[in-house]
Amino acid sequence: MEHVPSLDEPLKKALGGNTAKVMADHLDLHTVGDLLHHYPRRYAERGELTKLADLPLDEHVTVVARIADARVHSFNRGRGQRLEVNLTDGSGRLQLVFFGRAVFAAKQKLLPGRRGMFAGKVGVFNRKLQLSHPEFKLLDDEGDDRETVERFASALLPLYPACAQLSSWKIEQAVDTVLTSMEATGWSALTDPLPAPLRDARRLIPLPEAFRKVHRPHTRADLHDARARLKWDEAFVLQTVLARRRLAESHLPAVPRRPAQDGLLHAFDARLPFTLTEGQQQVSREILDDLAGEHPMHRLLQGEVGSGKTLVALRAMLTAVDAGGQAALLAPTEVLAQQHHRSITEMMGELAEGGMLGGAEHGTKVVLLTGSMGTAARRRALLELATGEAGIVIGTHALIEDKVQFHDLGLVVVDEQHRFGVEQRDALRSKGKQPPHLLVMTATPIPRTVAMTVFGDLETSVLDQLPAGRSPIASHLVPAADKPHFLARTWERVREEAEAGHQAYVVCPRIGDEDEPAAGAREKTGSDAAEDGASADASGGAAADADGERRPPLAVLDLVEQLGSGPLSGLRVAALHGRMQPDAKDGVMRAFADGEVDVLVATTVIEVGVNVPNATVMVIMDADRFGVSQLHQLRGRVGRGAAAGLCLLVTEAHEASPARTRLDAVASTTDGFALSRIDLEQRREGDVLGQAQSGVRSSLRMLAVIDDEDVIADARREATALVAGDPELAAHPELRTALDALLDKERADYLDKG
Repeated sequence: MEHVPSLDEPLKKALGGNTAKVMADHLDLHTVGDLLHHYPRRYAERGELTKLADLPLDEHVTVVARIADARVHSFNRGRGQRLEVNLTDGSGRLQLVFFGRAVFAAKQKLLPGRRGMFAGKVGVFNRKLQLSHPEFKLLDDEGDDRETVERFASALLPLYPACAQLSSWKIEQAVDTVLTSMEATGWSALTDPLPAPLRDARRLIPLPEAFRKVHRPHTRADLHDARARLKWDEAFVLQTVLARRRLAESHLPAVPRRPAQDGLLHAFDARLPFTLTEGQQQVSREILDDLAGEHPMHRLLQGEVGSGKTLVALRAMLTAVDAGGQAALLAPTEVLAQQHHRSITEMMGELAEGGMLGGAEHGTKVVLLTGSMGTAARRRALLELATGEAGIVIGTHALIEDKVQFHDLGLVVVDEQHRFGVEQRDALRSKGKQPPHLLVMTATPIPRTVAMTVFGDLETSVLDQLPAGRSPIASHLVPAADKPHFLARTWERVREEAEAGHQAYVVCPRIGDEDEPAAGAREKTGSDAAEDGASADASGGAAADADGERRPPLAVLDLVEQLGSGPLSGLRVAALHGRMQPDAKDGVMRAFADGEVDVLVATTVIEVGVNVPNATVMVIMDADRFGVSQLHQLRGRVGRGAAAGLCLLVTEAHEASPARTRLDAVASTTDGFALSRIDLEQRREGDVLGQAQSGVRSSLRMLAVIDDEDVIADARREATALVAGDPELAAHPELRTALDALLDKERADYLDKG
């Protein structure tokens, strides 16, 4: 009986053990389906020579080029031989080097005029780009069989994402083996997830044809057809998952929460010293309409740094309290929870003192609950939550512990969604008598297409209008390595602002400790990642030390001492970081907010939520070690008062490096939505269904959420309509199979708890 391969078949069975092991270990490819979805990253056209001048240093690459010359050199008094082969493409040159036994075999084949594919890691020797002992495949090698030669010399040469252990053409050979096996059985094991009417209406090619054309294209038209089809597969399957999620949530019951006439919300609005912006009013109407419904609100509130999201969220919480319920605000770190508690109680005034002497008639209690609270304070807070005396609770992960019981939880507000595991959010929501309403806040602006994928089960509200009175923020790059006097001028500016009565932040990538590894050297989760270490996407581009190694990131504990005794001597300089005791952190923040500290040297604990209007300068050290979104968030801590803000991005990154390009983009605009697109383009989408927002494997291999906005929007409409008519996908078993393949247990649990 003929073997019929399936997409779930292990590569070990399809290809053999050694190749399969390398693919699993280094490319995270395990099945036939994984390999078929490992698409070429680009294609070399016949006669095209890769631009050697643009080769990235220290990366494993595959190039298509022609041999200019080849020479054998002797060394060690004739006992050793070295073969140097120079490749050219007209824009630059690349040298290949072989030693020892490899010299004889290579020099027989690598003759001037021959054209081939060469793979290796790009290095530099004597100021020349170089591949040492590269793998190679000559495209006009007469020793190859005719079919292989024709394929390599065809119009389009697929170049795959490869690794040092497996070159692009070896991956192509493996793909060819799988394709041949599939074609021999007429692709009988392949199910097509797209319904035929949709396929026909969109003029999309069948799935087997798409696989053939993406891996074995003859023309650019083949590629266009294949990509159009494969992008639709990814978009439609993902949007079907999210459409089913939205439909299921729309049928859940919830207690309607409407503000009381002349109640707490009315009293709060009456005491506001300013008028809400049009954007805040519009978004508040959307949220209050949802809260009044009989099904749970699932809404994403996003907006620019400083657009007033916390105020809008507070009005929603007061509405829940007005209606007899309670509201919980979940923050990712204790510093942020304490800051929220402080700012909310200040905004509410006597309205936050319900039941207390001097408290307002319509007031309620606002309590803070964190893991480090003392036993007595914790017991009192838990009692006030259980009895309903506290209408609003603000806390960290401590809120989701089993001991925390609510009288009537009506609204859950999650701040900084990307820092929370969905299990934690779900645990808090489960504490309501019925599913509570949910409001997710993110301080990082998100492109529309990302909102439709990562947050596709939530309705979206956007705040893109800054409140009146906000001052502009000027941003400048400080190239410390190229122009050290610029750094000296940075500290002069800080001193000038302090002497004028203002304050400054100085941010470092890490805390500083002899035993602490450099940022990015260890995995971090939750609040640890927020409080200790820079973004992992910011590697590369910084100046190296004398040994060629990149120096460790600057640390708070080191810099606070250097500044206090050096360029900022005489100023009141304090440190703030995540390893400090909560009371100590809160004390430092209070001192800074009260103007008792001139310069706060901190980690990214001050990234969001911190509001000190008198702070006018933000200095970010080793700025190239942070991501775009982090830099934008940090910059938003200044310019919050009447005086103009200044953000100085200090870096030792080379002028032409990707890191400098990223920093130039941040310095050139304060538009968070524009920066979010840049951030996404650099980080790639990652696995939008998994808890990590980046990674080697991705459920979006072909679809680019920035570039394919129309496909995503159309797929969302089609999926929503299909699911509305057939929620269980009974008439679409192939689509159901695709969903089951996509939603492995981990991702299914993630979405079920979303």
